[in-house]
Amino acid sequence: MILIVDSGSTKSDWIAVDSNGNQLMEKIRTKGLNPAILSEKKLRKTIKKSSILVENREKISHIFFYGAGCGTEKPRILLNIVLQEIFSNAHIEVNEDTLAAVRACINHDIEAAVVCIMGTGSNCSYYDGNVLHQRVKSLGYTLMDEASGNYYGKQLIRDYYFNHMPEDIKVSFADKYNMDSDFIKLNLYKQPKPNAYLANFAEFMFLNKDSEYIIDLIKTGIRAFAKNMIFQYKEELKSVPVHFAGSIAFFAEDEVREVAKEMGFNVGNFVRRPIDKLVDYHTKNLTKVTG
Repeated sequence: MILIVDSGSTKSDWIAVDSNGNQLMEKIRTKGLNPAILSEKKLRKTIKKSSILVENREKISHIFFYGAGCGTEKPRILLNIVLQEIFSNAHIEVNEDTLAAVRACINHDIEAAVVCIMGTGSNCSYYDGNVLHQRVKSLGYTLMDEASGNYYGKQLIRDYYFNHMPEDIKVSFADKYNMDSDFIKLNLYKQPKPNAYLANFAEFMFLNKDSEYIIDLIKTGIRAFAKNMIFQYKEELKSVPVHFAGSIAFFAEDEVREVAKEMGFNVGNFVRRPIDKLVDYHTKNLTKVTG
C-alpha cells in the first residue's frame, strides 16, 4: 500500500493506492501536519487519531509526503522520524508543499514554470523542468504569506476593527464570526495554529464577491504577492507560465487573471487540490518510486 499525502497547516489529505495505482479506500483526512509549527508529540498524536491509518500502518510500503513547513531540513527530519516510527515498514519521502504544487500543475514532467501556492499560507518557486528553485525563504504567516488565507483573515479582522469595512459588510462579518476581542486574542495568542484560525475568515470574501470592497481586498493581496514573490523570477517570466495551486487561488482565479494582465505575466493552470493530481503523477511513475 502506497500513501500519498498533501498537507497544509489546516488539514492533511491521505490517499492510498496499490502498486497498480488503484485507489484502495476513501480519502483520509487529518488535521494539518506542519512540522515547523507543531511539536513531535503533536505530530504523532494527530496521525494516531486516525484509526484507519493506525489499523493499516503495517501494510504501508511507501509514503510520499508533501507538506507546508517541510521546506527546511530540521522540520523535514522531525516529521520523517515521526512517520518512520508509526509506519515502520515504509520507505518514506518528505518533500515541501511547493514540489507537490509543481507536480500537480505542470503539463508535463520537464515543463518549466513559476508555480505559486495560495492556501492557508502562500509561496512561490521556479521549476526549470528538473530542479526546483526558491529565491525567498518563507518566514511564515507573521511576516509573509501575502494572498493566503491567513493574510486575508488578518486583513478582514483589521479592517473590521479599524472601521475600514463598509457598514453592510461589517454587519455581515460580525453575524458570521465571533468578533469579541478577547475571543480573537485567545485564538491568536493562546491556541495552537493561529495561522489556520486566521485562514478560516477568508471564506467570507468568496461569499461576498459582489462587494467592491472585497474585490479590492483580494486584488491588493494578489498584487503584493506578485510584487514580493512572483517577480523574484523576472527573467523567467518572459518565457514561462505562472501556475497556481490552492483554494484561495482557485476561488480568486478571475482576480488573479486581472492582476496578471495588469502586471504583465502569463497565467497557466489553476489546481484547487494538488492531491488529486499527485495520484496521477505517482501512478505514472509507479515503477520509479516503488523500485
